[in-house]
Amino acid sequence: MMKMAASSPFQMFFARDKTFRPRKSFKQGTLKYQLHLQANASLNAGLDLKEVVKLPPGEEIHDWLAVHVVDFFNRINLLYGTICEHCTEQTCPTMSGGPKYEYHWCDHVRYKKPTALPAPQYIALLMEWIEGQINDETVFPVKQGVPFPKNYFSVVKKILTRLFRVFVHVYIHHFDKLLAIGAEAHVNTCYKHFYYFVSEYHLVDKKELEPLRDMTDRICH
Repeated sequence: MMKMAASSPFQMFFARDKTFRPRKSFKQGTLKYQLHLQANASLNAGLDLKEVVKLPPGEEIHDWLAVHVVDFFNRINLLYGTICEHCTEQTCPTMSGGPKYEYHWCDHVRYKKPTALPAPQYIALLMEWIEGQINDETVFPVKQGVPFPKNYFSVVKKILTRLFRVFVHVYIHHFDKLLAIGAEAHVNTCYKHFYYFVSEYHLVDKKELEPLRDMTDRICH
């Protein structure tokens, strides 16, 4: 069992309680819990993030993806929670990433067609949808030996693509608030980890990454 590294400023920032939705966790003693500890120990040890995202020898890719989906959900959930009081229907009447990019919500249940929504409503629905996916044991099985579904990779891609849109909105419309609370370095580290992970496994299409391309080129060497 890998021991956790001593708490780093990054780890302490992302262990805070001001989440937008309840934090998800892994049951102690399970394989995913051990992978979660291993991934976080590597991350907090200050290792090369391009190396941190690589599949550990002997581990199963499906479990590795599941652990990171939950960890990224928790971190982006907390990231948005730090600025959500500034993201209102008045300040952000559309879910956008600057003037060139606007996202419409569609879940094929309540919103059967892509629908323009204020950013806070869009993000609330997005986080609720992801939480539902994570809690669905037919999508993310928690018992050892239970197979992952055939559409697992497409679900993971959709979750991570939608989480990326939160990065886009926060970076472009609320970065001044992150600067004001001294969170820039922590958020950049979280973004770089996310970017290297989705790039390593081709989980977010390049066209979706376009809104943050200039910043990505600057901070992800």
